[in-house]
Amino acid sequence: MAARPYARELARVLRSTMARIDEPQHALLAERPEKNVLAIVLSGERGLAGAFNANILKKASEFFRANKDKKILIVPVGKKGRDSLRRAGFTFAGEYVGALSKVKFATAREIAALASELYIKEEIDAVYIIFSEFKTVMTANLVVEKLLPVEPEREEPENKPDNRQENRKEEPQAQVDYIYEQPEEQILGKLLPRYIETQVLRAMLESSAAEYAARMTAMESATKNAGDVIEGLTLHMNKVRQAAITKEIIEIVSGASYGT
Repeated sequence: MAARPYARELARVLRSTMARIDEPQHALLAERPEKNVLAIVLSGERGLAGAFNANILKKASEFFRANKDKKILIVPVGKKGRDSLRRAGFTFAGEYVGALSKVKFATAREIAALASELYIKEEIDAVYIIFSEFKTVMTANLVVEKLLPVEPEREEPENKPDNRQENRKEEPQAQVDYIYEQPEEQILGKLLPRYIETQVLRAMLESSAAEYAARMTAMESATKNAGDVIEGLTLHMNKVRQAAITKEIIEIVSGASYGT
């Protein structure tokens, strides 16, 4: 998807910038004990998508159980998740219905601004986003990602084996060296909000694609099952019709034999 390379490059630039700053200071980088947590849950807008919505809500429930000792605020994105979480009695910090039927950057920016504002005001101590990441038409990956606070990249110990070595070889790294002229606060003030917006937009696009894939798979399976049912009913009706005709022929033959 188009958002993936952009989000990956923006994340790389951000972490590279933070690595060049000795002690990066910004409200979105402040780490606090997680007592109040905001969860952004991305679900489908409609049904007829197989187990798509059920799997998302199951993943969200697992996250809620793992953080049952914390106060949880929720921002549901999608009608199905909104309705289910409302029945469960969760507190909403905001809700977005119809946002995934046609994903817009303005909506992603609004969600990111809401999460950032609550975090800066210290009403929440962490932000997580729960969504279904598109892999293939038949496969989706349920993801729980931490958006805030933005964690700086930490260097791995030299003697520690890097399990991501193969993945790094597969992904070509852009050989770009950035020169920063603005003050540190100004750079982070521009990059961090854009980073959050991009991550939210990427999650929305991934979730929308995964929902369409799940609906396509479900409809294909339903069409196949309907064809099997029609074939079975046609065979049954033919058998019934054949049995009725055979019975009538036997009655006619029996009546003719009785008359002679």
